[in-house]
Amino acid sequence: MLASTATIVQAADVPATAADASSAVPGDEAANGEAAIVVTGRVTRSVATLEGPEIQKILPGISPLKAIQTLPGVTFLTADPWGNNEQNISLFIHGFNQQQLGYTLDGVPLGDQQYGNYNGLSPQRAVISENVGRVTLATGAGNLGTPSTSNLGGTIDTFSSDPAADFGIRAATTIGSHNAFRAYGRIDSGDIGGNTRLYVSGVRQYAKAWDFNGKQKGWQANAKLVHTDDSGTFTGYFAFSDKQEPNEDATSIVVRPATGTTAAVDNRGVAPYIRPFLYPDFRGAVAYFQSPEYAAVNAAPGANYRNYYSAALRRDYLGYAKYDLNVADDVTWSNQGYYHHNSGVGIVAGPITAAGLPLLFSFYYPGAAGSSPTSATNLARLSTIFGGAGIATRTTEYRIERYGAISTLRAEIGDHDLEIGGWYEHQRSSAYRRWYGLDVNNPSDPYSRPEDYATPLITQYGSQIRVKEYQYHLQDAWHITPQLTVQAGFKGTIQDARQAVPVQPIPGSFTGSRELPVGRIKTERWFLPQVGGIWDVTGSEQLFFNAQKNIRQFQTSAAAGLSPFALGSQTLFEFFKDNTKPETSWTYEAGLRTRHQVDLGPLTAIEGQISYYHVDFSNRLLAISPNTTITAIASGATILQNVGSVKTDGIDAAATLRFGPTFSLYNALSYNRSVYQDDYVTGTALTVVPTSGKKVPGSPEWLNKTVATLNVAPVELQLIGDYLGKRYATFTNDLSVGGYYTMSARIAADIPLSTGLFVRKMTVALNVTNLTNKRAESTLSIGAASGTYNFFPLADRQVFGTVSVAF
Repeated sequence: MLASTATIVQAADVPATAADASSAVPGDEAANGEAAIVVTGRVTRSVATLEGPEIQKILPGISPLKAIQTLPGVTFLTADPWGNNEQNISLFIHGFNQQQLGYTLDGVPLGDQQYGNYNGLSPQRAVISENVGRVTLATGAGNLGTPSTSNLGGTIDTFSSDPAADFGIRAATTIGSHNAFRAYGRIDSGDIGGNTRLYVSGVRQYAKAWDFNGKQKGWQANAKLVHTDDSGTFTGYFAFSDKQEPNEDATSIVVRPATGTTAAVDNRGVAPYIRPFLYPDFRGAVAYFQSPEYAAVNAAPGANYRNYYSAALRRDYLGYAKYDLNVADDVTWSNQGYYHHNSGVGIVAGPITAAGLPLLFSFYYPGAAGSSPTSATNLARLSTIFGGAGIATRTTEYRIERYGAISTLRAEIGDHDLEIGGWYEHQRSSAYRRWYGLDVNNPSDPYSRPEDYATPLITQYGSQIRVKEYQYHLQDAWHITPQLTVQAGFKGTIQDARQAVPVQPIPGSFTGSRELPVGRIKTERWFLPQVGGIWDVTGSEQLFFNAQKNIRQFQTSAAAGLSPFALGSQTLFEFFKDNTKPETSWTYEAGLRTRHQVDLGPLTAIEGQISYYHVDFSNRLLAISPNTTITAIASGATILQNVGSVKTDGIDAAATLRFGPTFSLYNALSYNRSVYQDDYVTGTALTVVPTSGKKVPGSPEWLNKTVATLNVAPVELQLIGDYLGKRYATFTNDLSVGGYYTMSARIAADIPLSTGLFVRKMTVALNVTNLTNKRAESTLSIGAASGTYNFFPLADRQVFGTVSVAF
């Protein structure tokens, strides 16, 4: 997963803005031929960078987020080997989940990675994996100027590679398990005059899901232009992505007391490991939904029945233009404008008899007087209305249009490096929940958008939201001596959001909801301070510390669980505005970076970093589900409230032992203890939920990552191990999932070629994921205080072969 020598390199002389560079080119080696993780120096935070060429060694086409899973403190899980499927991604860093982190591409904000994103897109859609120059992770607190409304727990900044200096063509083909196929191509122009370079690139990916007959497929295209002259540098970037992802159905685990007793009965022994959808076996699906087997499963706690199909379709256009102006020798002014358009739809096709649906449909199609929504007569009537198959198709249809600007002025004045900047974004988003029929004579498929070929039978709700984001920052890095730097600054943030609801749900049809709220919510935090320092103790050791306050603005989507716009009435919305506060955090971190060349027999170098962090997380928001389990297809409006604070303490330690240029051993050990500080009260009966002293679910206490690399040119071998510790699965910690260890491996060879051939370089590689074919619970969906949770399965062992060439 790391570089050919799996080493940590301390970039002690790199300025604080070095992470903004993006010069790596796919297929090239890192600058020193051995850098796997660059532990960035001259910054007051714990920051590590993974280079683009090393990312592709993990698995060609891998998501930038999955690529960082070997870094200390990072837990990344998903049900596909690339980490592309957004529905079942789980990312924790130092106890914070993926929606509490900040994300950018070349400085452009990517939103909070909410599934069904309302304010951005995933990094894997924003840039083709092979075009990633580097990914930089700040595990505690990101730069003050990071354009994000959600970076409570750090930032993940992805950078696209720049066009190459010389003309070239690169191509790669990957084939593998479950009919996987990926074809990548890129043309670099080299200098076309006036110090102007560009590239165009495209990719096609196709793969069958490992545990059911779903197909992950899509097209992507990137283009980038860079022009440099004495005045500065202009950069233009464009990305197109059209992805179709089959959605995995999670298994619901439910523990209930046995009848007549108080002892819990754990049904995990009989819960399915996988829940494959039934598509394309339409006749089998119709028969299944009419069978006693389905009836029994649907009636059981958790309702682990199989749907006909489920998928996520996403189409994105993203572009930016940036100019870095050299105002004077020591003054630069960077200005960047961007635009993003998204259209997406989440689809589920399943039985009309699923728990809660007959009641829902009865609001839109009232039955005969006195009849029950679940009566045979009414269900037969509904089946006819929905196309005669007894199957309905539910969609959530998303639209995003956003544009923004980022401006940063930097100046070196004596011993001071000053920076002032601002960010503005205007965002328009919509979410519509609709139900379509499924024609028994012409059944639909999961890869077509229902709105393109059918008229909805029910529009359950329609929300349109407008948001304006404003952010500013000011900081100074004072170089007291050449060895000692103190940095201080602050940022402010304002979010102004409004919702209109063209289609209101029928009162009572949406569980826990009378109406979706209409109106405005504005939050302001004018002063969020930061202070830190760096001391170069020796030429090989560096101490750093940092303290920073951050805020997570409210989510702004009627389809988001932590959004005030998803509350079930205008009254609740007004109460929320008056009484609820955004989540905030104070993050403190301190650490030591070191790098030594040694002469201890075969051991020639030791590199590493150790850091301690403490977080005071306040005003935690909790969405309390209106359903007894979190799988209900009928869905509903959650109750959203502040439920207290969390305290986190942890240590990250990573080191590489290098035995000359031939062998290296990398290990990263992490300990994290995130504990709720308060109980909370729920329900009209004001029931106390005892969460005080309980650990944050989903986030393991212990992580260990190991990479052993053997390089005997032209062959390279890597063996990667990843230990994931025990995780709690409920807020009260009454259910948990045991730890497990997975391994992956890679063998690659550079093929010697005659200098007279047109092909300059050829590499053949074999990657194996989940080497031991481990079965385990991967991503956990946690939404209950006790008694229930959902899990997604760990993808099976898969093998991929890649041939890449450079012309």
